[in-house]
Amino acid sequence: MRATQAKDYAARHLRGIWAAALMPFRPGDLAMDEAGFRSNLAHWFGELGIDGVFVSGKQGEFFSMSLAERKRSFEIAVEVAREFGARTIMSASDQNMDTVIELARHAEGVGADFVVVHAPVLHFVQDRDEVLYAYYRRIAESVSIGICMWSHPDSGYLMSPQLCARIAEIPNIVGIKYSVPRPMYAELTEMTRGRLIVSTASEEEWLDNILELGWQVYLCSSPPYLLQTALDRRMRQYTDLAFAGRAEEARAVWRSLEPVRAALKSTRPGAKPHAHQKYWQSLLGQVGGAVRPPMLELTEAERAATRAAFAACGLKLPQEVAA
Repeated sequence: MRATQAKDYAARHLRGIWAAALMPFRPGDLAMDEAGFRSNLAHWFGELGIDGVFVSGKQGEFFSMSLAERKRSFEIAVEVAREFGARTIMSASDQNMDTVIELARHAEGVGADFVVVHAPVLHFVQDRDEVLYAYYRRIAESVSIGICMWSHPDSGYLMSPQLCARIAEIPNIVGIKYSVPRPMYAELTEMTRGRLIVSTASEEEWLDNILELGWQVYLCSSPPYLLQTALDRRMRQYTDLAFAGRAEEARAVWRSLEPVRAALKSTRPGAKPHAHQKYWQSLLGQVGGAVRPPMLELTEAERAATRAAFAACGLKLPQEVAA
């Protein structure tokens, strides 16, 4: 695919519910659990109806993974996605631009659909716009694959809607995961319709963003596989109802998930988001696995509180998991 075709490709394929994958590591040696990762992907695509997966981003603890492991995770995700007709977006984020470009080229080479690149930390820089425009332009000129920007407070700043719109003029800049207040992403959505696919990671705002802003993709976090089971696909249900214009029905299903959202939020220790979500995965019958340093594991008291909230949240579990 040529870079000039990337926006059209994204308009057709960067759609629906995309999840950011947690990466399971084996307890003990903390090696990447390839079999567990494959199992989770197959469950997400095949039983939960998830349309695409975001691989080796911050949820996936990319900061603790080697370059070889990140590349291997891309390969596995593409292999499994192809079996189910699903799509992939690979995180090429890194502070080192050569690493970003190497990862983006690898993703393109193994058949990924898109890559995402986090806005970098810019030490000492106050006037950032020209630096960031040149940053994304250089990456885009190095590959033909569609690229999504990602602006988040973790960078120490937020990219303005005006800057994002300017960067969107680059042919293979196709989207953005815009982790900013709603007025900012609403403004960018209106500024760039037809040129840039805008999304954010908040599941709680996803329904309103379909109905009020006409969004086409949820990109991306863990709720698509933490709020759902094979017998209880309410995020998929309310999304499809909203896409069909059945707003009130969609809102009723969305509201019914509030006990599950509350159970997740109320038991998540502020210092242990990855371990908490992985433990929740294990309660769902998925492969959670361990976290790698510097991330911390849950205490037994934290696990007990999570189990109690999980049991009371109302998710319908397959019989083999419930047992």
